[in-house]
Amino acid sequence: MLTPVVGQLLGLSVLGIVVLFVVLVVVVGLVAYTVNVYNQLVSLRERVDQAKQNIDVLLKQRQDELSKLIDAASEFMEQEEAVLTQLTEAREQLARAESPGEQAAADQQVQEAMMNFEARVEDYPELRSQSNMQQFQERISAIESQLADRRELYNEAVTNHNTRIDQFPYVVFARQFGFGERELFRASPEARQDVDVSEAFDQASA
Repeated sequence: MLTPVVGQLLGLSVLGIVVLFVVLVVVVGLVAYTVNVYNQLVSLRERVDQAKQNIDVLLKQRQDELSKLIDAASEFMEQEEAVLTQLTEAREQLARAESPGEQAAADQQVQEAMMNFEARVEDYPELRSQSNMQQFQERISAIESQLADRRELYNEAVTNHNTRIDQFPYVVFARQFGFGERELFRASPEARQDVDVSEAFDQASA
């Protein structure tokens, strides 16, 4: 009873009302679908951002430990300016790194600097006996292990994100809403190679 009355008031026939109803249902369905797809894309993006923030927290902690390590070592290793300079420059490069690619390059430099530093520490018994020095090295090593785990989670989140925005129909909405691919963390070829400790020692001694 109500529908014909509404139709008469609007000057529409029963067929017109049906068509209008179908159009409204389709429009509402499209809006709801678009909102759902957008929310999924946002959720994937947030997971990537959260994974990146978790990495940044550990990087900040490693920065602090490296600073303490350098300060403590400087008191005993006055003749090892090259080693300490390399470690300081590695720390500074790490501080400047923002993208996963830059962080991967900085990580390689930090690892090389730490390897050379640890090789030279062997010549300083007083330094090796310092409990705080051992603690710094242990904490840095522990942070490295945590970073490896968190970067694996980050790469997983990025892979899910990048895969989804390339799939239909998400690719259409991703382009419209500005969702672009995120960068994976890829270790350099040098970082994936086995470390030659004797070679590192020889370089540090040179």
